Amino acid sequence: MKTKSRVLIVAIPIVFLVTVAIMGFFVARMVETRHPVLLPRGKKIGIIKVEGVIRSSESLIKQIKDFRDNRSIGGVILRINSPGGGVAPSQEIYEEVRKLTKRKPVYTSMGSVCASGGYYIAAASQVIFANPGSVTGSIGVIVGFSNLKELFKKIGIKSYIIKSGKFKDIGYPTRDITPEDKKVLQSVVDSIYNQFVEAVAKGRNLPVEKIKTLADGRVFSGLQAKELGLVDRIGNLEDTVSIMAKRLGIHGKPEVVYSKSPTEKLWKRLFKSVLGKWAGPFLGPADVSPFNYLWPLQAGY
Repeated sequence: MKTKSRVLIVAIPIVFLVTVAIMGFFVARMVETRHPVLLPRGKKIGIIKVEGVIRSSESLIKQIKDFRDNRSIGGVILRINSPGGGVAPSQEIYEEVRKLTKRKPVYTSMGSVCASGGYYIAAASQVIFANPGSVTGSIGVIVGFSNLKELFKKIGIKSYIIKSGKFKDIGYPTRDITPEDKKVLQSVVDSIYNQFVEAVAKGRNLPVEKIKTLADGRVFSGLQAKELGLVDRIGNLEDTVSIMAKRLGIHGKPEVVYSKSPTEKLWKRLFKSVLGKWAGPFLGPADVSPFNYLWPLQAGY
């Protein structure tokens, strides 16, 4: 009997804490999504991380919309550490950031790299911060593919193509590219390039011709980018948070909220709600796949 009593004494508080955590989590979500007016307005700074190769936009757009609709978030900082990626995903994220700037101030804080598609997204924000050595720029478009025709001959592989039009197999690895093919591909690249330049010019409020002088694919350091008008201020993430807090009229140390990826497991979020900042060591590192960095991009920024 004594053993059972001891078990109950230990188990009851644990069950109680878990129940309270679950109820608190769902009540907070209900208030945030259904009754945002009940939350204190504009007292927090939201940070959205844009990391690695940009291959899709769904997760980041979800995070942007969550912060847009959360009245307790007064301003948003994009913490970008990305070399770029797909054309369409970068454009979709850019447009959502532009929409967000109409509701709340949006700043960008560059990490080690904020280039190509990463810079495309940054250009949609109102103020861009960079470290002196941040690598940025690389405004341009690239389309690439490989010709394996001679290799296939050596290993005895034959390829047969049935197509509906003369250009349908452009870039197919077993045929040579023709001058006509190059013209077709160049026209596509030029079109996407002009979209990139116009988006940057619009976001930075600079003439298109000015951007074109910088948009030859080269990269710049943060200091160089500031001199050229691609970056507004030199500073790290803490500096960005501090300036954003002043913009929002927040006195003292601002409360910073990092966006949650839609793929984050529910049990992790519950664990964090109970343990707060002490939960980190127990949750392990973020999921990282080598394919995030090795997947070949055939066309992109």
